[in-house]
Amino acid sequence: MAFMEKPPAGKVLLDDTVPLTAQIEASQSLHSHTEYIIRVQRGVSTENSWQIVRRYSDFDLLNNSLQISTLSLPLPPKKLIGNMEREFIAERQKGLQAYLDVITTHHILSNCELVKKFLDPNSYSVNYTEIALQHVSMFFRSEPKWEVVEPLKDIGWRIRKKYFLMKIKNQPKERLVLSWADLGPDKYLSDRDLQYAVKLLSSCSHPYIYKITFATANESSALVIRPFSEKGTLKDLIYKAKPKDPFLKKYCNPKKIQGLELQQIKTYGRQILEVLKFLHEKGFPYGHLHSANVMLDGDTCKLLDLENSLLGLPSFYRSYFSQFRKINTLEGVDVHCFGHLLYEMTYGRPPDTIPVESFPPAPSVFVVSVLESILTCEALKNGMPTVSRLLQMPLFSDVLLTNSEKPQFKIPTKLKEALKISKECIEKRLTEEQKLIHQHRRLTRAQSHHGSEEEKKKRKILARKKSKRSANESGEEHSAKYSNSNNSAGSGASSPLTSPSSPTPPSTAEHASF
Repeated sequence: MAFMEKPPAGKVLLDDTVPLTAQIEASQSLHSHTEYIIRVQRGVSTENSWQIVRRYSDFDLLNNSLQISTLSLPLPPKKLIGNMEREFIAERQKGLQAYLDVITTHHILSNCELVKKFLDPNSYSVNYTEIALQHVSMFFRSEPKWEVVEPLKDIGWRIRKKYFLMKIKNQPKERLVLSWADLGPDKYLSDRDLQYAVKLLSSCSHPYIYKITFATANESSALVIRPFSEKGTLKDLIYKAKPKDPFLKKYCNPKKIQGLELQQIKTYGRQILEVLKFLHEKGFPYGHLHSANVMLDGDTCKLLDLENSLLGLPSFYRSYFSQFRKINTLEGVDVHCFGHLLYEMTYGRPPDTIPVESFPPAPSVFVVSVLESILTCEALKNGMPTVSRLLQMPLFSDVLLTNSEKPQFKIPTKLKEALKISKECIEKRLTEEQKLIHQHRRLTRAQSHHGSEEEKKKRKILARKKSKRSANESGEEHSAKYSNSNNSAGSGASSPLTSPSSPTPPSTAEHASF
């Protein structure tokens, strides 16, 4: 199977992780209010843009909805009197632009459904919870032993993935989590291979992979059931969050920022690297590592959401690694994502920017050594280290793993080949996106350089020099013409009968030529 230009039916073409940017182009005052005309663009292509019209009250409504994040967002204050004055509108427009800049560059806010619907109502008009409930209800008709306890509203970051707390009717005390998701833009397995691969996940046994109770897929979506953990994920531990709370509330603005103990960093890091190495050796694509995809079971980390790559869902950190052309394989993606996770475990928060220029004090120089090999400018230019290389580094090499469970995950040869082709297609789409971003960055840099004050001065000086040179050349040409005319006049006036020394008055024609 070659790279699919035309994706299969049922697959969502839109990549929700592609950043949206928003620029207020103009404002228009009506009878009692002002409307702001906003140009929204997806990704780097200006062709993929559209206009929306929003009032201040729309911004206010969005801001109220985002208060669950407890972030202090820079929305300009309300003003009841004088809010139609030209100077005030211009000042408010600046404030609203600053607000848009914040919500479109904040990694969690920019990916949340509230912001996406505000900026792109046409693409996010459906109620995904209702769609999920319809699919789950259909599932229960054929599997009557399960029962929904309650929806777990917005506990994840994905717009098209919904969660429900479950129970088995004859085991009412045991709690499970059902997740339902649409198929994403990186779904390249055939429907038959996808359904087989998803069902196979429940047979996977590994000390650092969280057990799947049941999994199934159709031509448009998939449904997975796992045990529910009261302890929550590694991200819940770092942020001291309650697992059932909404994603925005849990992780946007932690009350206390504190990293983990060194021994936890070493042990959890080693366990995660071991399971990544296992998946890479099996030829199973992952690409979805982040701290909310790591479940805690006592002192053991267990990887979640192995199904994501099969379903073609884009990665949580895609908007980061799509900027760097050396991160062009899913193995490289896993290592880059591990760098983010290690930073979070160490400092209790994500890095402010990527690449990271300098690292705050860490519990060990060995931690910084690993982070430098993944998140610095040099590392991102040269490419990611392998998982095997990271396992050999001093931070992890002396960690003693006590779990003796033997890993088991048998993937038939035919499916392995299909997974390999799917992985290549995922990597090809990533490479193409990186190429577009790189070209856009070069063009922007050239335009910025061309428009800089220094360049303008240089161009003015060159223009003056050119003008001066042209004037000089023009003067020299005129002198040469004059000289030539003199010479021709002199030779025309002489004759063999006339003495060269005798002055001869020029003719009328010759006089006219001067």
